[in-house]
Amino acid sequence: MPTPANGQVSFWFRQTGFPARRTPLSGPAGADVCIVGAGYTGLWTAYHIKKARPDWDVIVLEREFAGFGASGRNGGWLSGKIPGSPARFAKERGKDAVLRFQALMNREVDVVLATLEREGIEADAVKSGYLRVAHAPAQLDRLRASVAYDREWGNTDEVLLSASELNKRVEVAGGLGAAFNPHCARIHPARLVTGLAETVVRLGVRLYESTPVTAIAPGVATTPFGAVRARHVLRCTEGFTSELPGEKRTWLPMNSSMLVTEPLPEAAWQRIGWAGQELFSDQTHAYLYGQRTADGRIALGGRGVPYRFGSRVDANGATSTRTIDSLAATLIALFPAAADVPVAHAWSGVLAVPRDWCPAVRLDPSTGIGCAGGYVGQGVTASHLAARTLTDLVLGEETERTRLPWTGRSSRRWEPEPARWIGVHGMYAAYRAADRQEADSHRRRTSPLARVADAISGR
Repeated sequence: MPTPANGQVSFWFRQTGFPARRTPLSGPAGADVCIVGAGYTGLWTAYHIKKARPDWDVIVLEREFAGFGASGRNGGWLSGKIPGSPARFAKERGKDAVLRFQALMNREVDVVLATLEREGIEADAVKSGYLRVAHAPAQLDRLRASVAYDREWGNTDEVLLSASELNKRVEVAGGLGAAFNPHCARIHPARLVTGLAETVVRLGVRLYESTPVTAIAPGVATTPFGAVRARHVLRCTEGFTSELPGEKRTWLPMNSSMLVTEPLPEAAWQRIGWAGQELFSDQTHAYLYGQRTADGRIALGGRGVPYRFGSRVDANGATSTRTIDSLAATLIALFPAAADVPVAHAWSGVLAVPRDWCPAVRLDPSTGIGCAGGYVGQGVTASHLAARTLTDLVLGEETERTRLPWTGRSSRRWEPEPARWIGVHGMYAAYRAADRQEADSHRRRTSPLARVADAISGR
């Protein structure tokens, strides 16, 4: 097999071509709102503020280019899944608040799709739902329990599928059953974020790229090229938050890796099926997710090296050979018809994980400083809802969004090193060992090692 491309941000940008960088900030500036970070959260926030207040001056500052982070590297799941723990949110704000949250997340999928159509953003979007597949007895038991849990928290549209019902949709080797949730669409990450950046600029937002922010304080965002002063300064930096002063332990930058194959021949697709183009995940503890791309490839992602010491971030997105080999072996095990199809590209990116694995949207009226993020890998849809929530807070409006359980909350900080590194790597070592144990022994119950990892994680 030829050696795949590695890093270079992501296959998504390699496929579309990297956008020409916009000019950096050229000196001190002032605005009504300054947004730090040009990913989905920052750009959607700029979009909704500008739509609500066309006369406001909105500046977005981006260290690299729009979509350089998770927004241009993710798995392309526009999903209604709540980011974080429904039970934890309910403990803080009550069950009714969580049920409203889930209802809004489900609706948000359609809101985003309608916005893309209205703004002419072509992002290979197909509302196909998603499948969570069990391919080991312990996974099947866990799947059934999780569907019952999801229904308790508002996912009443989710249904269980038998092995035969699953295989009518997609042929997964060893597939014992699945859960299907209709509230999800496939998108092309780079096309979405590039189109969104073009849209906000067209609306009059000032987007400065190649402009790192070195500090955030009340009323000011500092850059090497001058300070931007604004009534509101909003931090929308997700997995790169740890690189800002004082934020090293706020959110942990968790690594996730992906690979994508060359296009599969028609004979392989006839064996696999997948005509419905559902998004795909399984019930392993180490986490796996994927999609059938618009041009007939399989894109598959998983954790790889979960965390780098000291919250370091690898900007280029290169991933280890061991991770590529592991993901490729998993792909072939699940889809044997793809065994002869080369891997075209592999890459990695970081997502933000709060210590309690629950995101937040906040604005301090006394300082004008706000933030949104910590989506624990569920940010494509959540970033849009968070942006609308943050917009409501900036405008001083009380809405159903400002009453959501993530509004105004905060999490305790992560432990200092080396406890942080030891804990995260120990957690995922236990999860992987649990997956091996469940696969090798064909046990019907979840491995105790996974319960140990859950306790370490604090989920």
